[in-house]
Amino acid sequence: MKGAVRKTNYWIAIALLCGAVSLRGQDALKKAGADANNSGVRMKIVVTSVMVNDQEKALRFYTGTLGFEKKQDIPTGGARWLTVVSPDQPDGPELLLEPTSFPPAKTYQKALFDAGIPLTSFAVADVEAAYGRLQKLGVVFRTKPTKMGPVTIAVFDDTCGNLIQIAQQ
Repeated sequence: MKGAVRKTNYWIAIALLCGAVSLRGQDALKKAGADANNSGVRMKIVVTSVMVNDQEKALRFYTGTLGFEKKQDIPTGGARWLTVVSPDQPDGPELLLEPTSFPPAKTYQKALFDAGIPLTSFAVADVEAAYGRLQKLGVVFRTKPTKMGPVTIAVFDDTCGNLIQIAQQ
């Protein structure tokens, strides 16, 4: 458990640093004379990805178990452009279930998994409730709900080669 807590503390520190980097980036835009309300300057996340070793299995897990909704399913040859979204934000950021057909992607995914490092983090209103619901559905957790300062986290195996963290603030 100590190793999991140490790795989780690392990811909390990274998240805090990312917030600091983001603020520094906004300061740089202001110094460059960019208008913060200028939509041509501001960026937003539209698509991010989770590498998966089986797109169909991932779709079943991310929709049937986690509760996301399928947004796009476009054939692109051997794989698909397959995205899911939160039912609370159907027009929000899409999560691409990206196949690990590129050999370095497999290596990266396995290295993260073997080190116990979550690939990404999803927000939940109540980690304990989400943990209980997902556990009843057979989801295997690496880290039970753990309070880390102002954040409570838990980490589970997505059955597609990744560890995923859920977090509540």
